[in-house]
Amino acid sequence: MNEKLGFSQKFRGSQIFQWIGRGAESFDEMTNLSVALRQELSEKAVLRSSSVSQVLRDSDGTIKLQITLKDGLAVETVLLTDREDRKTACVSCQVGCAMNCAFCQTGHLGLARNLDAGEIVEQFLFLEKHAGPLDNIVFMGMGEPMMNLPNVRKAISVLTDSRGRALSGRRITVSTSGVIKGIYDVADNGPAIRLAVSLTTADPEFREKLMPIGRTNPLSELRKAISYFTEKTGKRVTLEAALLHEKNTGEESARNMVEFAKGLDVHINLIPWNPVGGFPFEEPTSAECRSFVSILERNGLNVTLRTRRGREIGGACGQLGKTLASSQGNGKKLESEFDEEP
Repeated sequence: MNEKLGFSQKFRGSQIFQWIGRGAESFDEMTNLSVALRQELSEKAVLRSSSVSQVLRDSDGTIKLQITLKDGLAVETVLLTDREDRKTACVSCQVGCAMNCAFCQTGHLGLARNLDAGEIVEQFLFLEKHAGPLDNIVFMGMGEPMMNLPNVRKAISVLTDSRGRALSGRRITVSTSGVIKGIYDVADNGPAIRLAVSLTTADPEFREKLMPIGRTNPLSELRKAISYFTEKTGKRVTLEAALLHEKNTGEESARNMVEFAKGLDVHINLIPWNPVGGFPFEEPTSAECRSFVSILERNGLNVTLRTRRGREIGGACGQLGKTLASSQGNGKKLESEFDEEP
């Protein structure tokens, strides 16, 4: 760990960094380090601060890991495999979430704390241990990335470093519930990643009910931020919408989304809502989804109706934290607010 070993600390640090990027789980695996140095590192340093406490596998190939952190708190991270066999890590950036979106299990847990960069990176490494090399990473797990941007940035810098995992920024997507300040920050200061914005509805009043962030980050200003991001980075933005039966799937809801997206360089991902016990929502019907897609496409928008994966293990979009929750009663308090589609 010092000059007397014949190499600079910087050189040894680079070697260790490369081993971490390869997924080394112990210092003993770092065979190009001396036995003495490996022993010293084992005594003085911690390679992994978290550990996998539960592994759940869905019949569709989805894997969900429950990860216990150094302070005993836990998060969940998910591996998704698409029809082309591409593997994507869906990682968490916070323990819980403060956004309190009405249709999301994680938001009903509340926020315990931010994850540090190492805890974020370890999720990716744990998933690769269980599934082999991964193709993409999405920050769409537990938490709001823009509320933990310094650590998200640091984690991305580690994962994209050429000496380590060397992921391309084109394979990394950061999703936000609509934190406008964060969108401008990423546009101006990086990292150079893809951006996804959870829109769900373009009706301002209804969005404020579903997503309280809309009260302080209004749709009109959110639209400006999305436009700025595209102009500054040259990257198309993904708009995401969780479709809720008879809540945001009607013709007026579709036309509101068309109006919001008009003139923006966006792709729209529609996600049929995944059930969470005790919540006052239902899954949309296939007919609702087809009709919604049809209206958007007739108006020239690029649309994907997402395939739902991981539902058997509580690993689908909006379900993370289900196995961590001590209570699911919060959703029942919301019934009167969501009786019918606006």
